[in-house]
Amino acid sequence: MHKPSRLIIALALALAPAASVLADTAEPHGPQARFNQLGFHPAASKLAMVEGAAGGRFQVTAEDSGEVVLEGALTPPRTWSPSGRDASIADLGALPAGRYRLHVEGRQIGDPLLVTGQPYASLADAALKGYYFNRSGTALDPAHAGRYARAAGHPDTRVRVHPSAATAARPAGTLLSAPGGWYDAGDYNKYVVNSAITMYTLLAAWEDFPDFFRGRELAIPESGNAVPDLLDEAWWNLRWMLEMQDPGDGGVYHKLTNLRFDGLVMPAEAREPRYVVQKSTAAALDFAAVMAMAARVYAPFEAQFPGVPARMRTAAVRAWDWAQAHPDVVYRQPEDVHTGAYGDASLDDEFAWAAAELYLLDGDEALLAEFGRHAAAPDVPSWARVGSLGWSSLARHRTRLPAALRERVSREVEGFATRLADVSQASPWRVAMQDADFVWGSSAQALNQALMLVQGYRLSQRRDLLDAAQSQLDYVLGRNPLGVSFVTGHGLRTPMHIHHRPSQADGVDEPVPGLLSGGPNPRQQDTVDCPVEYPSKLPALSWIDHDCSYASNEIAINWNAPLVYVAAAIESLTPAAAGDGAGGAAAR
Repeated sequence: MHKPSRLIIALALALAPAASVLADTAEPHGPQARFNQLGFHPAASKLAMVEGAAGGRFQVTAEDSGEVVLEGALTPPRTWSPSGRDASIADLGALPAGRYRLHVEGRQIGDPLLVTGQPYASLADAALKGYYFNRSGTALDPAHAGRYARAAGHPDTRVRVHPSAATAARPAGTLLSAPGGWYDAGDYNKYVVNSAITMYTLLAAWEDFPDFFRGRELAIPESGNAVPDLLDEAWWNLRWMLEMQDPGDGGVYHKLTNLRFDGLVMPAEAREPRYVVQKSTAAALDFAAVMAMAARVYAPFEAQFPGVPARMRTAAVRAWDWAQAHPDVVYRQPEDVHTGAYGDASLDDEFAWAAAELYLLDGDEALLAEFGRHAAAPDVPSWARVGSLGWSSLARHRTRLPAALRERVSREVEGFATRLADVSQASPWRVAMQDADFVWGSSAQALNQALMLVQGYRLSQRRDLLDAAQSQLDYVLGRNPLGVSFVTGHGLRTPMHIHHRPSQADGVDEPVPGLLSGGPNPRQQDTVDCPVEYPSKLPALSWIDHDCSYASNEIAINWNAPLVYVAAAIESLTPAAAGDGAGGAAAR
């Protein structure tokens, strides 16, 4: 998400690998099939997209015996605007557990197709462990990181106060300690506002699917300590966020960063001075929301985190009070700082989210009035648009709401999910993604659409909403016109050259696994820095697997979070097929 200097790119290009060709992005010759490369639950919706076929029929055969197990008609081909291509749909929903091959026009096409129990459990584990691999301020030892072990970098125990953040009590140059946290994306800096939506999504995954996460061990240093590994990993970042609050006034620094991006080196080799930069209203409100949410999530683990829930509660209230006194302090990038800005001048959504989480913390109905004053209708969440997080938290705890608000929350959240599902159902590619959704981090946009569909499903138990969420995950895992699973190490064709400094500098051919590539981005902001051309300007085809491509092939903590959430959701919510003991649990 953060553009490196042209000098850094220029120095690296001579050693950079060539862009790998994972898919034919030109018009295909003969029918081609695209579907989820990790497979499906037996009772899940199962769709394959067939390009280059003029309708007709399809057959599915058992991979071992060649026996025909399913036949059906392809839908008439239709053009999906983001790809500019025609595609037909093969509905494979009737397939039971097994391994299969798809045939169209008498030809076997596509990859082997897998139907099995728990197809996304290891995906959720890997996506969550991706945060361990992005830890700041600690060594990754071979016992837990394997070949991705590395020395510690960025201890952040002697961080300078930037002039933009100076106060009488902490003048410019004051040294403070703010260790821990996760590297934000392909760079080595740490940003409160992007951490905030990341923390929300991971903590929401715990609140919504505790049975899925409770017993999952990820082989991180804290495994086996009577705390779910999701909460152990989340604490690594929460502890850093707590240090980003000024103890003097309760304000929150916007980011902890170098003045410029580090080069393409390992963390231990990056030794530039670090700074906390400017306090902002967005950072304070996002911080308040996260700490209020975390205080309730960690309360049952007081024995393992003594005093932490109370500390987070106090921190949340103090940050809220600071934002009330400073309601319009927009982050402005200082002239000498050249790292990611995460600037946001629209703050109603942050006020609404923070008010919702603080209400759920202490039940003060004045906070519901604040929510109502600032809240807009739900939409697809992103770091700069967090209003839906408040709606979703209120829906999750709707039994605590006054009756009228309870009804409104359910109506708004389910209504938005219904609109997404309607777009998906009408789409030739059966996804809610339209041209405008192909932004920086389009893969996460697809997954955040799925997250909102899951919110609607949890309220209504409407199967069409769950099927639409499945379809969004299918898109990310290979049912896209590129035929690529956008998660490193998970799928038959995956990104090999992500824009991620440790993966670029560690000498290991394969990138760190479990990380979500940003995905197609027609804005192509990195064209001046990349030695290869994008294959197309069409939204769904605008992606290159080259580590120069920060616009389409970077990773980011806020993008991985909905991957964790949606993988866990589909695992937990998909009904068990008859005789399938591995199916998901009912929604809570």
